[in-house]
Amino acid sequence: MSVRTAFFISDGTGITVEAFGAAMLKQFAIPIRQVRIPFVDSVDKVYQIIKQINQTMETDGIKPIVFSTMATPEVAKVLHDNVKALHFDMLKMIVDPLEKELGMESNHYVGRFSDTAQSKSYQQRIEAINYSLEHDDGQSSRNLEIADVILVGVSRSGKTPTSIYLAMQYGIKAANYPLIPEDFERHTLPPALKEFRSKLFGLSIDPIRLSEIRNERRPGSRYADLLNCREEVAAAEAMMRREGIRWLSTTTKSIEEIATTILQELKPDRLGTESA
Repeated sequence: MSVRTAFFISDGTGITVEAFGAAMLKQFAIPIRQVRIPFVDSVDKVYQIIKQINQTMETDGIKPIVFSTMATPEVAKVLHDNVKALHFDMLKMIVDPLEKELGMESNHYVGRFSDTAQSKSYQQRIEAINYSLEHDDGQSSRNLEIADVILVGVSRSGKTPTSIYLAMQYGIKAANYPLIPEDFERHTLPPALKEFRSKLFGLSIDPIRLSEIRNERRPGSRYADLLNCREEVAAAEAMMRREGIRWLSTTTKSIEEIATTILQELKPDRLGTESA
């Protein structure tokens, strides 16, 4: 099957349109080459992009797929009228019906998200990222009382990427703390975590997958040995059940799915704060 090229074009960063378009394309079992092109905010720039897309059409011998969010109508029209591609103007598809329903025109503000750096939610995300980095892998037990969630689990079960994702996307102050053999021998939580039991959420993983991940980092070590991984995972899950800690297996789940489950279970107060 031929690889299909998908372009994600925006007058902003293009992150949003790429996330949406990529999610739509995942519904189809076809190979996709993704190209994100940000900051296309003038007619001159859009003509350059049209040339690139049309050249791709000639090279691939098949129409590229284009997802775009262009706030300026003139720029959006030039793209739509001249591009040789299957084109989805995401703003037109959504904004036009909204204008009709609300009885008003949108402001067509280019780079609408550029002012988020001044917003409360943006500052919360920056603070949360700094907090999560400081409290990664049990580096610090200072200020755990202000954590929104504390992730626990064996090493390489997905705690770090999940905590960073929660911080970046939701402004959640997520600490993460490894469960180690000494904890299993004591049959109790690390002392620093005991008073924060209500904030704990556990991550587990299939031992075979854990062994594969650890072998990438420390091949041939006891740390990566399958038997050791089985023992650690079993001990960690037993501790979570004993301590009444909610947990899930990360084996087949994306970071987005893991984070969503955590937020649904713990419902941090921070999600209810004003975002503007």
